Amino acid sequence: MPKKKNLSPRLIVVLIFLALADLTLAIRYVIQGQNVALFNPKGLIAFQQHSMMILTATVLLTIAIPTLFLFYFTAWKYRETNTKASYEPDRPRGKWFNLSAWGIPTIFMLVLATFMWSATHRLVPQKLIAANAKPITIQVVSMRWKWLFIYPEQNIATVNFVQIPVNTPIQFELTADAAPMSSFWIPNLGGQLYAMTGHINRLNLIADTPGDYTGSSAEINGAGFAGMKFMARAGSREAFDQWVQAVKRSPDVLDASTYKSVLAPSENNPPVLYSAYELNLYDKVLMKYNGSHNHLTEEYE
Repeated sequence: MPKKKNLSPRLIVVLIFLALADLTLAIRYVIQGQNVALFNPKGLIAFQQHSMMILTATVLLTIAIPTLFLFYFTAWKYRETNTKASYEPDRPRGKWFNLSAWGIPTIFMLVLATFMWSATHRLVPQKLIAANAKPITIQVVSMRWKWLFIYPEQNIATVNFVQIPVNTPIQFELTADAAPMSSFWIPNLGGQLYAMTGHINRLNLIADTPGDYTGSSAEINGAGFAGMKFMARAGSREAFDQWVQAVKRSPDVLDASTYKSVLAPSENNPPVLYSAYELNLYDKVLMKYNGSHNHLTEEYE
């Protein structure tokens, strides 16, 4: 019976790299032309977060790939059928081995920590974005299972649709009403932040490319989670002003009774535009969860 030939280490390495190259090309082919939001930043914050993600993955793969290769190479070399390998478990290790075993991971850790430390402070969600345009504030109320957007400067409101001008800082003021904690996320524009009852979380984003970007709740929050999506449309300042004027002509008004019906749990809600809303509506939503304002809770329950 002829003796079975084993693959050489060099050939194994070549096959591994060819397999990785084929996998990379296959993934690129599948996602080509698709809006894979995490890899398609359309704003300053998203672009910097994307750069940090790529840098972190590169550093980690620089550690992981050689480590995995050595792991499998060692297992292959010292397999039971390889009688040529010398097994010396008690062989003493020199100081250079110990130094490299601890030093190399420490260096990579310090490199990551250096970049992450500065990025964490630079990209804090509450930090205002410097730009030539005046920032716009949009108040966001998370409900079951929909998003209410209030424009205090324009005196309009929308459900599951938000329009913003490009190259203009947007400060989203997030809270929730009669809903579990929800994760507000427009992945093309930046990271997520939580909306909670009785609290205001501020998330600053900016879009630099016109387009329609899907927003959602990034964390499971109940039966209607899958349909808790909204459209974020970024366009020119002129298009934004025209849209505001068009919304002001809408016959729908978000008064107390309408708000009560909107607040009721519902799923897969279409966008709705309101030409006006009840005075101090956002403040009333916040005060509902303050113990000294229990009458407001009864008003909308």
